[in-house]
Amino acid sequence: MRRRSILLGGSRTTNVVTIACALVLIASLFVWGLAARPLASAAATPVCTTANLDVWLNTSGNGAAGSSYFNLNLTNLSASTCKIYGYPGVSAITQAGVQVGSAAARSKAHPVSVITLTSARSAKGLETSTAHNTATVVLQIAVAENFPQASCVPITAAGFRVYPPNQKDSTIVPFPFVACAKPGPRFLHVESVQRYVATQ
Repeated sequence: MRRRSILLGGSRTTNVVTIACALVLIASLFVWGLAARPLASAAATPVCTTANLDVWLNTSGNGAAGSSYFNLNLTNLSASTCKIYGYPGVSAITQAGVQVGSAAARSKAHPVSVITLTSARSAKGLETSTAHNTATVVLQIAVAENFPQASCVPITAAGFRVYPPNQKDSTIVPFPFVACAKPGPRFLHVESVQRYVATQ
């Protein structure tokens, strides 16, 4: 009888340990699930496409050291939230849409980060541009006349062709300025997208 009692006691201990381990495992899976939920939500957010973005230039720029700086803005006009990250492709164009000179070089003024944009649509129409629905790219335009004339050949560009980050389709942003007709001189520089900046 004594031996049987010991065996039964050992069996109870094993059962308690098994149940405790199972409860710990379930709790761990629950916590992991809660932690993974925001990541899954972020991963599910679609990338902002050219068709869903209104790309526009804040023409109130600032000048410094032979360059002018402007805020190139991208507003989400789609019906849902999207994300945007990286650098846009920007180049000067003629009225016919032909590229002149070299495309904009990338400026690493700040780290690349993912920007989530809510929809600018509302029941009352389009909302004003805010940090929630608009991203900003700082665009630097160097004075073309500061480059050697033979290697630059200054010309009046009609505006910019802009490829939003990670997109193959472009859009046109009108803005006359003096550019270099010849490839080579880097008269345009762009930073990666960041939260909406109202003024330069």
